[in-house]
Amino acid sequence: MKTFKKFPENEPSTPLLDSLKTLDALRNFSSSDLLSLADEIREFLLYSTKHSGGHFGAGLGVVELTVALHHVFNTPNDKIVWDVGHQAYPHKILTGRKEKMLSMRQKDGLHPFPSREESNFDAFGVGHSSTSIGAALGMSIANPTNKYISVIGDGAITAGMAYEAMAHAGSIDEDLLVILNDNNMSISNNTGGISNYLAKIWSSKWYIQIREGGKSVLRMIPSAKRFAKKTETHIKGFLSPGALFEELGFQYIGPMDGHNLKDLVRTLKNINDLSGPVFLHLVTQKGKGFIPAEKDPIKFHALSKIETSTSKNIGPKYQEVFGEWLCEKAESGDTNLVAITPAMSEGSGMTEFAQRFPNQFFDVAIAEQHSMTFAAGLACEGKKPVLAIYSTFLQRAYDQLIHDVAIQNLDVLLAIDRAGFVGEDGATHAGIFDLTYLRCIPNLTIMVPANENECWQMLDFGYSLNGPAAVRYPRGNAPGENIEKNTNTIELGKAKILELKESATVAILSFGSLLDISEEVAKEIDATLVDMRFVKPLDESLLRELSTSHDLFVTVEENVIAGGAGSAVNEFVNANSLPIKLLNFGIPDEFPVVGSPEDQKQAAELTKENLLAKIKSKLAKQ
Repeated sequence: MKTFKKFPENEPSTPLLDSLKTLDALRNFSSSDLLSLADEIREFLLYSTKHSGGHFGAGLGVVELTVALHHVFNTPNDKIVWDVGHQAYPHKILTGRKEKMLSMRQKDGLHPFPSREESNFDAFGVGHSSTSIGAALGMSIANPTNKYISVIGDGAITAGMAYEAMAHAGSIDEDLLVILNDNNMSISNNTGGISNYLAKIWSSKWYIQIREGGKSVLRMIPSAKRFAKKTETHIKGFLSPGALFEELGFQYIGPMDGHNLKDLVRTLKNINDLSGPVFLHLVTQKGKGFIPAEKDPIKFHALSKIETSTSKNIGPKYQEVFGEWLCEKAESGDTNLVAITPAMSEGSGMTEFAQRFPNQFFDVAIAEQHSMTFAAGLACEGKKPVLAIYSTFLQRAYDQLIHDVAIQNLDVLLAIDRAGFVGEDGATHAGIFDLTYLRCIPNLTIMVPANENECWQMLDFGYSLNGPAAVRYPRGNAPGENIEKNTNTIELGKAKILELKESATVAILSFGSLLDISEEVAKEIDATLVDMRFVKPLDESLLRELSTSHDLFVTVEENVIAGGAGSAVNEFVNANSLPIKLLNFGIPDEFPVVGSPEDQKQAAELTKENLLAKIKSKLAKQ
């Protein structure tokens, strides 16, 4: 295997990769050709990711597995479901998308994750984790003539959904291969010669013949069959960490070295002849082959595209504001504060808090449902839990938010990060639905800061409330406002008038992160401008007052229009027969394009120019 100390400066030569017009030829590659092909893919992945940005640490760790899977199985008829798509860059390179890799995560470019629209080699669209086993099982039942493979990471397999699917697969004995890409040794560090030897033994034809022959003989003697099964499981349990998967009904093979291409090919060929659910445990190294990533896999999990930012925001990142607020709250001696994250400690700005206050911090892994109910349990016993969760992942904990938190009116503060457009990760990670699905929940207070000062003060205010509260803030840098830590101007359900124009016919009601655009539009048309601050409860008295002196309410939000903050204003106006027209700006009824946040705002027509044009058109019709 070739290793690299730095990113390639020039596009590397890839003769074997370029020779593959279809993957049929790959099935005839020799062992040496496969090794050379893996080197080509790894080097090109480094080159392309340097230019496009994106996830590549996990991809470097599955280069050999990717080559082996496409060599052994008849893809795309046989389906590979990647979980999650961070691992799929080598798969994209090998399946005809090499020339487009530099367009990854850009407008009109390649999707950052597997996409059924993009290629028939992408069996299942994925962005959130732990879906592959259930999806592959469904495919296997729907069309049992093909082979179905789930490649799941050691983070993704911690979620309950993965075990629900494995329990189902084991109970119906359906053909399915689950491959665990264990790159953090979270299940076992048993790798090396003995592990590879055991893996080859347990996937070998003579072992399978003995195993299946024994099943046939013992089928007529149920008690003896059960005894034999338990004996086999216990023997494996002494030698490997696979007893759990055996109990779920899978034949466990491994752990084995996921970078030994020769052994991978041999094992996969043996498995290809098996029936029923099989679990193959591979131990890999994140960032394999790139020395800096091997030494610091967290730093090199993903790369940001190097480009000049067009953002006007010069303040700290919102997650940094949240992390600092958490630390200061704990520093004040508040021992009831408990911070929770479902596997997003670094992204949510909680690293320092976790290090300084380990007894008040819980990373519950990829378990969003559990994180919410865990917070509810803490609140029941007098703690003040703060759950930091990305908007897109909060969708997974919706039932628990309603059933376990809101119905019981528990003191849980949701710090909802990555709300609105998140850019290059596309539709799967867009935080554009939360205002809609949160607004209908009784007992829940919802706040939308327009800058870092409001974010800090709303976190403080929400923490002090009785009952559940949510503070929803965007990805990226804040505008650069001074944070007034010792003065809180937040009042429950009260908006802030930024500009009150006596002669204005238009009142712009801005909810959260699009205040900058709202300000520009308001100046252009000499409109009243309101920072609404609260989605629930609304400042109803202010709305009544403004409706008597203006002709048009314009609502602006970075959420879907359907059911969002603007809808809340519409409902109030209609319910109270207020004499005013309405115009809502937000995200239309479609998923965001892949591209930067600015690309996504352009596509959603959330620009100063479009707002002005539609407002003027609305006024002209009155």
